[in-house]
Order: sequence, then C-alpha cells, then structure tokens
Amino acid sequence: MLIQFAAHNIKLITRKFREKMMDDFLSKLSSAMATFTFFYSTATFVFIYAMFRDHFPQHLQDDIQKYSRKLVNFAYPYSQITFDEFTGEYMRRSEAFTAIENYLSDKSVVSAKRLKADAVKDGQSLVLSMDYHEEVADEFNGIKVWWSSNRTTPRSLQFSLYPAVDERRYYKLTFHNRHKQIITESYLARVLNEGKAIKQNNRLRKLYTNNPSKDWNGFNPKWSYVAFEHPASFDTLAMDANKKQEIINDINKFKMGRDYYQSIGKAWKRGYLLYGPPGTGKSTMIAAMANHLEYDIYDLELTAIKDNTELRRLLIDTSGKSILVIEDIDCSLDLMGERESKKRKIKEDSDMDPISKKVKKEMEETTDSKVTLSGVLNCVDGLWSSCGGERIIIFTTNYIENLDPALIRRGRMDLLIEMPFCCFEAFKVLAKNYLKINSHILFEQIGELLGKTNMTPADVAENLTPKFEGENVELRLNRLIEALKATKNGGACRPNQKRKRRNSNLINKKKK
Repeated sequence: MLIQFAAHNIKLITRKFREKMMDDFLSKLSSAMATFTFFYSTATFVFIYAMFRDHFPQHLQDDIQKYSRKLVNFAYPYSQITFDEFTGEYMRRSEAFTAIENYLSDKSVVSAKRLKADAVKDGQSLVLSMDYHEEVADEFNGIKVWWSSNRTTPRSLQFSLYPAVDERRYYKLTFHNRHKQIITESYLARVLNEGKAIKQNNRLRKLYTNNPSKDWNGFNPKWSYVAFEHPASFDTLAMDANKKQEIINDINKFKMGRDYYQSIGKAWKRGYLLYGPPGTGKSTMIAAMANHLEYDIYDLELTAIKDNTELRRLLIDTSGKSILVIEDIDCSLDLMGERESKKRKIKEDSDMDPISKKVKKEMEETTDSKVTLSGVLNCVDGLWSSCGGERIIIFTTNYIENLDPALIRRGRMDLLIEMPFCCFEAFKVLAKNYLKINSHILFEQIGELLGKTNMTPADVAENLTPKFEGENVELRLNRLIEALKATKNGGACRPNQKRKRRNSNLINKKKK
C-alpha cells in the first residue's frame, strides 16, 4: 500500500509539473507571437509607407495626406500653430521664433527635463531653453496651452553654404479649438512682447563693422562684430551740462516716439552730425548715446563698399535699435566734391585724345569703391532709410565747412552738435572723473586759462591722468596749468569773433 501511495503521488506531481511547463511554454509562445506580430505589423507599415512615398505620384500623396488630415482634424479638438526659425526669401531668422525662445526660457527650467544653455552679456550668465522634442505647458486667463520644440533633418545628405537651411527648427503651439480667437489675438501678442523685453535685457550689445563684399558668403556675413563694452556715459562726458541735457532729452524723445513718427508719416530715424576738432569727444558721445539707449552700433566703412547696391544690401542687413555711424564723412570717400568733379570731368574729357580717354576709363573701372553722394543720401533719408526702424544715423567730421550742403540739410541731419574745445564746465566733469573732486583752490585759475586757450578735452584728461603711483591732486592740476600756459604762449588761442561769425553764417546757410 505504501508503495502504491508513493507511486500515485509521483504521477500526480509529474502531471502537475508537465501542466505548469506547458502553461509557461504557451504563455511565452503567446508573448513571442504578440511581439512578432507587432514588429511584423510595424515593418509592414514602414515598408508600405516607404513604397507609398517613393513610388506614388506626388499629387496623389498630397491628396491622400490632405484628406487624412481632414479626417483626423474632424475628431481632434485641438489646433496647432507652427513658428519656424527661418523665414523669407533670404532665410533671415524669425523675430517671432527668438521672442518665443526667450519667453519659454523660465518655463522650460521648471517643466522640461532636457535643456539647452547659451551664454549672454559678459559670458558669465546663462540663458536656458528647452531641448528639441521637449514640451512645456503654459496658462493664459485660465486657458491651458502646450509649447513643443521640434527639429527635422533632411532625408538625404546635403551641402549648403547656409547651414541653417539643412535642417528645420520650429516651435509648435497646441491649444483647444474653442480658444482660437483669444490665443491668436491676445496670448500671442503677450508672448511676443514679453519675449522681446527679455531679449533686450539679456542680449549682448554689439559693435559691428562691415566686411569687404568679396568675402560675403554663408560663413562670412556682411557684418562682423565684437562685444560692445565701452564704459562711456553722459555722466562722465565732458560737456556743458545744459547742452548735454538737451541731447539727452532729444534722444529720449526719439526712443519713445514710435507712434509719433507713424502719425506724421516719417520713417522712425533721426540724424545727428557731430563736428569739431580732433579730441573733442565725438566717438565718446556716440558710445554714451549707445549706452544710454541700449542700442547696437554699426560702424560703416565706406571705403570697403564697392558701389551703391552693396551699400543698400548692408543697410537691409542691419537691425532696429541701432546707431549707424560714418566717422570722418568728409574723408571716407571723395563724396563732397562729386558734383563739381563731374562738371570738370566733362570738360577734361573733351580735351583728351582717344587713347588717354581709354586709359582713364580703365583706371576708373578698377577703382575700389564707387559709392556716390546720392547713394549715401538715399540711405540717410531716401526710401531705403526706412528699413529696420528705430535707427539713429550719426556722421562725424573735423571740418564742417568741407561738407556738401545737401548732406547736412534738415531732414537728413536733424541736429548739428558742435563738440568744442574744453570749457570750464567740461573741465569740472573731467576733474570729478579723474580726481574725484568737485572744487579746488586752483579751479579759478584753470577756468581763466581755459577761457583764453584752445585745449581739447582729450588733452585736459591726459594732464589729469596720474603719471606715477601716489601722484596727488595738486600736482596734476599744476601740470594742467603749465600745459595751458604753454599752449597759450604758443599762439593757439580761441578763434576771433570774425571767424566765429563766418562759421555761424556757413552753418545757417547749409541748414537752409
């Protein structure tokens, strides 16, 4: 009996073990079949889609995709708006894309798991944004929306001088259909305004210079730049306080005058001519304006421009909130005598023999720059001057009497700013900057000498600069007094009243 009982238990255990093994096998087989079916279905779909994409006519693909999208949209209650990074014929970076990127930076830090970092300003701080294929949520007046960052790469290997063309980067906004009007009319406007404000606060201000046109391509743009870190300000600018305040009021009025310029039908720009002897602070004035307005500076070198067409292309490639500077306009090119030279050229050509005319023509064709006065004037106040908006144009010259009256008339140069020799008010600013004092017993003597002597603010500042460690204030002031006396005895005195009246009449005539 005991043997029979043991044999029965062994058979029972064996049967249960076989049943369990069979169940496990069937379960694994079922799982494997399901996995195989999934991959087989996916591979089949991919194969069919590839055949559809490669062999179906394009118009049939477009029709199928169009109706498929309509079918999906019928059951899908959400709308989407796409903002591409590059738009337009010349593939310029979209301002909307940049504004959205800045707007989403704070929200990305909180919600997104993968972030991108970019240095701004002095390179010590970072701006974070969400990485590709990430999504963050936002809320506006109780309405929830979703932003996603996306990138698509080309299907085939391509080579382009413009790397941005090789891939598509864009932001996608998703929201419910019933909120479409609020999103498009109110929410997007807020996003763009806040994004632009963030960009203005974070951006690295730049000093641009134009590259020679022969080097323009996708890797070498029209403008190259460095970080603009000039410390000049109106507080440290050596100038009469009342005149300085007039300039500050003028540029502040311009900066806030968008609606005003639009109401009067004028391009949002303003022109300034800075004139005066070398060393009187014309470049410092430009830097102080740029720092006060928080504008970029475009230093335009006319001698590197081939012709008027290239000049216009450079102007198109500048941004708003900027100062366009042409220093020493009377020396940059032979623009001022252009009208008279044309008359002389006609007379000279009539007296030349055919061979001399041909040689002269070949020499003129090899001239590096053919920028004309009319081309410059068209950029100052012609149709092309309206490109960009919120732009200040500044010309500088050491000799205003050499400028063509057409260049500095009202409407082109709205304000003529004389940068004179150092006066007592300007000296007090320099004394505060260099000596950290507001008054001294020697100030009265210095004021008398400045009233009788021509000395530029640059020369005054040089005499106030310490020459060795520990040089005190009195030694530096005495050095300035000696320099003023030497300049006075050397015969460099202020212009007499007759010369002042002649210059004043010349300026008034050119204004008219």
